[in-house]
Amino acid sequence: MLSTVRRAFLALTLVAGLLVTAAGPVAATPSAGTLAGVDMERVTIPQLQSAMAAGRLSSATLTRYYLDRINRIEPLVNAVLALNGNALGQAAASDRVRRTSGPRSLLEGIPVLLKDNIDTADQGATAGSEALLAARPDDAELVQRLRDAGAVIIGKANLSEWANFRSFESTSGWSAVGGQTNNPYVLDRNPCGSSSGSGAGVAANLAVVAIGTETDGSIVCPAGANGVVGHKPTLGLVSGDGVVPISSEQDTAGPMARNVTDTAIVLDVIDGVGEDYTDALDPDALDGARIGVWTSVTGDTSPDVDALFQRAISKLQRLGATTVVVEPPYQDQINDNEFPALLVEFDHDIEAYLDATPGPHPADLGGLIAFNRVRAESELRYFGQEIFILAERTGGDLSDPRYQRARTTATTAAQASIDQTLARFDLDAIVAPTNSPAWKTTLGEGDAFEFGSSGPAAVGGYPNVSVPMGYVGPLPVGMSVFAGAGEDAEVLGLAFAWEQATQVRRPPTYQLTLGPQIGG
Repeated sequence: MLSTVRRAFLALTLVAGLLVTAAGPVAATPSAGTLAGVDMERVTIPQLQSAMAAGRLSSATLTRYYLDRINRIEPLVNAVLALNGNALGQAAASDRVRRTSGPRSLLEGIPVLLKDNIDTADQGATAGSEALLAARPDDAELVQRLRDAGAVIIGKANLSEWANFRSFESTSGWSAVGGQTNNPYVLDRNPCGSSSGSGAGVAANLAVVAIGTETDGSIVCPAGANGVVGHKPTLGLVSGDGVVPISSEQDTAGPMARNVTDTAIVLDVIDGVGEDYTDALDPDALDGARIGVWTSVTGDTSPDVDALFQRAISKLQRLGATTVVVEPPYQDQINDNEFPALLVEFDHDIEAYLDATPGPHPADLGGLIAFNRVRAESELRYFGQEIFILAERTGGDLSDPRYQRARTTATTAAQASIDQTLARFDLDAIVAPTNSPAWKTTLGEGDAFEFGSSGPAAVGGYPNVSVPMGYVGPLPVGMSVFAGAGEDAEVLGLAFAWEQATQVRRPPTYQLTLGPQIGG
């Protein structure tokens, strides 16, 4: 764990070097620089592997680079909840494997940051809650896949406590264990979604890649808001074993990275199918594609995003795609039934997780509620636990006809929303803005969330990838690409073609706040 004193000292050191620009005060930008002749802001995993294969770089050197960068930059962003004390040992072991038998995968020696609701035997998983600090789980299945591939688990990313499923007034990026994660583009802005530390950590270049998790929006929204790529896989593609749950009917882990190439490489490793997603990365994938454009998803809440999306549509057309304006149906049925179903599933699934997890911790959801009341000064200091209470009242009964009706309606409507739209217009995929520009973080007042496009793919269990679309002032906005079940390779290929043609992403600016001419 990075000490509070160390964070404070480094934060003061960084803030002491402020620049003042027309856009507002900016911390002296912590450039990623170069390492072994490689531009670390724009490098891809294959380029790192080439440098290691040539002997110009080792995993140990790469891991030290990231540990040093975390020590320098983490006080600004607060994305890393805990470092792995054995990271350098893992890196040294990877270097030995490379010398003796060759790399096991493209992730050999690559530092990876894990959202701290993913179990590891050496660091546990807290879900951001003090209630799980003493839990002693084994490695999640996806973690074992990463280790078998030679990846270096450098640490745990902060998250929204209990994946934002504790209170209606919760603040994305805050947990009692990790504190508040900041958006690295403008530090008083929110990083969005429960995988906030994974998104902000990758954006700030604190690891090569990260793993996030999503129930509805918690990979794609932090990807969009932090200017990175995030892939929410088809449900079941990545094992949910060892991941602190909300609902097995929607939860999935997925990769987050600064580019689509690295995102696909991580998915190659953590999925249970063995498909090579990098084979789908065709820079001409948009040429001749039919793309549905969901222009109404913002609900007129963000004229800047609407204008940005219109420019993106024009660019899609110039890249050879045929675009068709679509309005995916059944949104009310999805929205009205998802939350009631999740309440029942959370009570059932969290109790199953607690029962299977060794170490001292509350035994059930009622125990978590009681724990929070006892630790109210730290756990409930900004918002309550009314969602926990509502979930416990359901009894977690998956045989309840009311629950079964809500789940069936929500999932069927979400899948039909996408399937029927794709079929009606003979589409390859649907695209939509992922997020509104990041809002100012206001602890205790909830999130000023304006719109989201994640619902149909999240509730339906379908793949969704967010790729940088552009900026409103200094704040990133993502474009989501989603399609039918199992079409992960297809959406990654389309996102790759967009990324390669547009080269939208630029490094974070670490502004302290926005100037008066840029809203809010």
